[in-house]
Amino acid sequence: MFKTFKSDLPASVVVFFVALPLCLGIALASGAPLFSGLIAGIIGGVVVGALSGSKIGVSGPAAGLAAIVLTAIGSLGGYENFLVAVVLGGVIQLLFGVLKAGIIGYYFPSSVIKGMLTGIGIIIILKQIPNFFGYDEASAWDLEFFEIDGGNTFSELFAMLNNIHPGAALIGLISLILLIFWEQVLSKKSKVFEVIQGPFVVVVLGIVFFMLTQNHELLSISGNHMVSVPVPEDFNSFIGQFSFPNFSAITNPQVWVVAFTIALVASLETLLCVEASDKIDPDKNVTPTNRELLAQGTGNIISGLIGGLPITQVIVRSSANIQSGGKSKMSTILHGFLLLISVILIPNLLNKIPLSVLASILLLVGYKLAKPALFKKMYKLGWKQSVPFFVTIVGIVFTDLLVGIGLGLMVGVVVVLLKSYQNSHFLHIEDKSNGKHKIKMELAEEVTFFNKGAILKELDSLPRDTYLEFDVRKTRYLDYDIIEILEDFAFKAKERNIDIKLISKRGVVENPPSFIEFFQLRPKSKISLS
Repeated sequence: MFKTFKSDLPASVVVFFVALPLCLGIALASGAPLFSGLIAGIIGGVVVGALSGSKIGVSGPAAGLAAIVLTAIGSLGGYENFLVAVVLGGVIQLLFGVLKAGIIGYYFPSSVIKGMLTGIGIIIILKQIPNFFGYDEASAWDLEFFEIDGGNTFSELFAMLNNIHPGAALIGLISLILLIFWEQVLSKKSKVFEVIQGPFVVVVLGIVFFMLTQNHELLSISGNHMVSVPVPEDFNSFIGQFSFPNFSAITNPQVWVVAFTIALVASLETLLCVEASDKIDPDKNVTPTNRELLAQGTGNIISGLIGGLPITQVIVRSSANIQSGGKSKMSTILHGFLLLISVILIPNLLNKIPLSVLASILLLVGYKLAKPALFKKMYKLGWKQSVPFFVTIVGIVFTDLLVGIGLGLMVGVVVVLLKSYQNSHFLHIEDKSNGKHKIKMELAEEVTFFNKGAILKELDSLPRDTYLEFDVRKTRYLDYDIIEILEDFAFKAKERNIDIKLISKRGVVENPPSFIEFFQLRPKSKISLS
């Protein structure tokens, strides 16, 4: 880890500036104390970062859980009761890890993962545009289409048009231009501009702009247009910001329902993020998913015990880490310590950062996730890749993350079924020499019910008076569903004067009376033919 410190330190600073508004904004959208979001960010960085096997993944409070948290706080009768569900949710995640449920993460299609990354990129852009122009938009951190305040993603954009703040828009625009210039030009001129990251420079610039214009009638920025970190008056008031679970609520069945919901949703979001971040990692590291669930469970237990929001691995912070050159988990851990140190030592300074400056950083992160070139690339790959990709994007933009992923997976399954139907999964050789219609069909290594349609179509298309060689010597696994098809075909073959020669490792049989008896199968089972 220490070998990559030169890369990890500047990356951790960028992740810190991305994480800070997200921690506060997600807490606000969740109806929880603002400090709870910072606790989750700190635990996600320091604890989960240290325990995780991911080199580039960053954890913290997740926008996808905001609606669940908001509803649960009300239904459980208070935030302290809700914290019990967070702790229990962490315990359940530990159980998921022990049971090796992380394997689920390997079954998400590549097209859906790419669609998820792109959809999140588009959502970040759409949600941060109001902040960029200084519109007081409380739902900027709510990544669902239908927002908690009753509006939706596009209605807020229209409302913004009549509420643009000149000062916030000006420094936001300057910051965005400087970030692009820094990355495209300056960073290629000297290594100094790689060590000192553009986001750090624009944040400093934003603070200077705020201080120079705070008395200006038109350009002054204040109130909800600024970062709003809680500022304790003394050590006791700082400690007073922590909340602790009311474990007397553990007998409430609803607490367990919320706990399981948190564990399930947080685990799914984490596994999706792990797959996505590994895919865009230039070093192509592979994250151990079961270890990740154990790390997330531990993080949620600790977060819940001291008043923090539920934690997941999150793609916005992870992608910012990757884009900024993070190489090891050191960048994740350092960003957690930066959050901790800053909220203790410099909360007043943090509150001088305009949100439009941080929005400019997030806009660039969003663009890198949803580059136009990716749309063109996926389209060229054909409909089998592009349809699940675009469906996932539309689902995420117009609903939320999990619904969008679910729609993409459903379409992906349909594509697999169509591919299985269209692609026979067996070798078909036709020979009409010597005036006899002879066909050889050779099955693949594994034949499942997915191949039923293709095999049925092929067998039904055989003409009368055919000699069929059916070769299963390479087949290791064969579903009973396929055997039933062969059994029915053998019965009909007699009527069509089709002779069958069955070739297997067990021998050669001419016109087998029963395929089921030959393979010695039990109903609805799968047999090894090797």
